[in-house]
Amino acid sequence: MTEIIPDETLDVRGECCPYPLILTKKQVEQLKSGEILEVIADDPVAPQNIDAWAKKSGNRLLAVKQEGKVYNIFVQRT
Repeated sequence: MTEIIPDETLDVRGECCPYPLILTKKQVEQLKSGEILEVIADDPVAPQNIDAWAKKSGNRLLAVKQEGKVYNIFVQRT
């Protein structure tokens, strides 16, 4: 797997549902088409919520990497 290099990083550790998703939506809206946002979250439902939102909104969830209780979620603006 090639390394994903994000254009922006959003750290939402310590935030509980629905805030990781709300903050991700706002940040992705600021990106240009094709740019990638890395979301760093420790809420275990954040990857599922962001994945569902990405599918619905037409953006792309590129990858979710988990290290311990921390998730690195990569979303690409379409």
